[in-house]
Amino acid sequence: MKALIFGASGQVGRALVATAPERMEVVALGRADCDVTDRNAVTAAIRAARPDLVFNAAAYTAVDKAESEPDRAGMLNAAAPGWIASAARDAGARFVHISTDFVFGGTSGRPYRPDHPTRPLSVYGRTKRDGETAVLDADPDALIVRTAWVHDAAGSNFVRTMLRLMAERDRLDIVADQLGTPTHAPSLARALLALAAKSASGLHHFTDAGVASWYDFAVAIQEEALALGLLERASVIAPIVTADYPTPATRPGCVILDKSATWALLDRPPPHWRATLRTCLNEIARQKVAKNG
Repeated sequence: MKALIFGASGQVGRALVATAPERMEVVALGRADCDVTDRNAVTAAIRAARPDLVFNAAAYTAVDKAESEPDRAGMLNAAAPGWIASAARDAGARFVHISTDFVFGGTSGRPYRPDHPTRPLSVYGRTKRDGETAVLDADPDALIVRTAWVHDAAGSNFVRTMLRLMAERDRLDIVADQLGTPTHAPSLARALLALAAKSASGLHHFTDAGVASWYDFAVAIQEEALALGLLERASVIAPIVTADYPTPATRPGCVILDKSATWALLDRPPPHWRATLRTCLNEIARQKVAKNG
């Protein structure tokens, strides 16, 4: 089995490379290796690799910046996935694409099933929704997995940002009325690989288990980081509402993805988000020791 990973320098791409089984030959292409907005480059990369499986972990993820760069976001999140799906299909490879909970509006009041109508509130959400459409138009047998609140020990994410701000500030105001599920990138990577191995197709949802607000997530980060010695002191973490923290992009209020069908296909639910957060922070602590040692 040979897998080609686009976006291999991002946190999900790196996790896919790290968790791929030993028997799988992996071709990892980061941004510097292949510009996914160049259709010819994408086609050439797939033809050269001759993979059995293609993962697209490349995306425009700067949610607020996308409001002022809709064309760039659309190219990366909508056009490019369709091109990759088409080239993968032509090469006889199965295609796996990663999408987001931002395709929903967050007002349903119950968990969102994969077949629930989408209602994105931002450029980011709209371009990701358009990417799903482009992928399935190009390859109806493709696998699309929506996820949420992805974090890892490296890269740019909420966990890393909170650790930095907690070390710098005595008080942080964190939004408490947006709900979702923090998801460790390696958890997602393992799920993507397992779903691909089972030849899953169509729309699926996957996150770690449990529900949190951004405020809950921040409180947990500080508690775990203090226990690990990643922080020397506690900051005051105050809950605020979305209206008190205006941003260029509108965020969905409550998006809990219904993962029941996906978890059943995988034979088990993943760990709770608090457990995988602890795993993430332990890795950051190990990296800190290695760097200072």
